[in-house]
Amino acid sequence: MSPRAADEDDESGEAKPPRATTVLFGQAPAESALLAAYRSGRVPHAFLIAGPRGIGKATLAYRMTRFVLAHPDPAAPDVAAATSLFVDAEHPVARRIAAQAQPDLLVIERTLNDKGVLHKQIAVEDIRKTVTFFGSTAGEGGWRIAIVDAVDELNRAGANALLKILEEPPKRALLLLVSHSAARVPATLRSRCRILTLRPLGEANVAAALSAATGAAADDPDIAAAAAAADGSVARALAFLDEGALALREQALGLLDRLPALDAKALHALGEALAGTDPEPLAAFVETVNTWLSQRLIREQNALDRAHRLADASETINRAARDAEIYNLERKPLVFSVFGLLAEATRG
Repeated sequence: MSPRAADEDDESGEAKPPRATTVLFGQAPAESALLAAYRSGRVPHAFLIAGPRGIGKATLAYRMTRFVLAHPDPAAPDVAAATSLFVDAEHPVARRIAAQAQPDLLVIERTLNDKGVLHKQIAVEDIRKTVTFFGSTAGEGGWRIAIVDAVDELNRAGANALLKILEEPPKRALLLLVSHSAARVPATLRSRCRILTLRPLGEANVAAALSAATGAAADDPDIAAAAAAADGSVARALAFLDEGALALREQALGLLDRLPALDAKALHALGEALAGTDPEPLAAFVETVNTWLSQRLIREQNALDRAHRLADASETINRAARDAEIYNLERKPLVFSVFGLLAEATRG
């Protein structure tokens, strides 16, 4: 199994990971663009698939991968007749990809350290594997495909190593780079990719994806509530389905709406709700804060000083949240730190 027990786009404790997901909701324009590019016979050697977390980017990357490896001739009649990138889950290529046993596919992502915790960045040594991978003889069909999930998690050395492949791509090679924020990808990498931007999903598509992932009806009250609160992200909606996550969100939003005023008693209560080692409540809290910050930054775009303070606070908050998760730190101090930073950033 992939070291990411919960992939950002599709996976929770119950949902399938993108490599095994054969359905894609709400991203038909992006899928059509990939199909058209492949069918043209002039497919770019690299795509940067960008957009917020949890909206289907990795699922689309794997969908494209399955289609290309299952239909290696872009001029074949079945490619010309295709209306989507769908490949049946029982197709040999789909089964090998789901089992992580497809030799013509290289997946690069963060790996686990010796304590079983994900590294903060993708190792440069993993990026360098692309040199050997693309230099080897491809199997049937001749295509070799690499998925980098996510390219945002490269350090400078990793980005430079990837750039060398992008500068001199081998024939019949395809790189699919997943990005949660294309603006953070170095311009040298962006300029060598075709950028494909995915949009947040509508509530109906989020509900449909939740229904497919969990088996519950799309109009189930819990599904509907999670879809409404998810801001277009299936991953966020799945997190909200966990017991107490929606209540925790409302608790956090109540405190955020009162900023810059702080309520110490309410902060203590929120800290208690986050106590323990379960990663889901912490993830729901961080998602709620980040969504609020994104919306507030849009409102404050004409108040540059306050916008800068909010942006700086966002970076500090997310760094602290990652440390709390990785090192299993106490969460109540994190809550007080987060709201202290936001109170300072929203004053004036």
